[in-house]
Amino acid sequence: MGLLVMILGLMLFFAAHVFTTKREARAQAIARLGEGTYKILYAAVSLAGLALIIWGFAHYRAAGMIPVWEPPVAFKHITVALMLPAVILVVASYLRGRIYATLKHPMLAGIKLWAAVHLLANGDLGSIILFGSFLGWAVYDRISLKHRTDGGGPPIPVGGVTNDLIAVAVGVVAYLALAFAFHPVVIGVPVMGG
Repeated sequence: MGLLVMILGLMLFFAAHVFTTKREARAQAIARLGEGTYKILYAAVSLAGLALIIWGFAHYRAAGMIPVWEPPVAFKHITVALMLPAVILVVASYLRGRIYATLKHPMLAGIKLWAAVHLLANGDLGSIILFGSFLGWAVYDRISLKHRTDGGGPPIPVGGVTNDLIAVAVGVVAYLALAFAFHPVVIGVPVMGG
């Protein structure tokens, strides 16, 4: 049951996110609903999807995961190591500096890295569906960005190397919080646990 709830959550979450890539349909929805209402609906659908993903995955884990393959222990170490740059990339998408200017879409790069390394470290069906979905969406979204004619939201100013240093510092703190507080408490698994 948990796996089905997680899949429903993924469908809701990505329906909202894929809709934003359909720029004409998005513009029509904003014209009809107003920007504020559109953003509220977008956030509500995304949050509902995220809640179902979390709830479904937790129940799937509790009921006993469905093994597909057994990842080598080294893959878990690789995941722990590569999560640091993944978190820094996500932070760098908001504190824009040279990292942002070089990568153009560091959030998508961070999500792709997060999903890929979690696919390496987890060999159960639920994890493959969860992280594979996020990896597939991030690849799709990056490709769709190349074909968009509008710039999206208002631009965030791009700073210099100071923003990169702040992004790295904030990324390290966020990484440590995710690894030692969020992951074991919310996910229920220590970063090097099973």
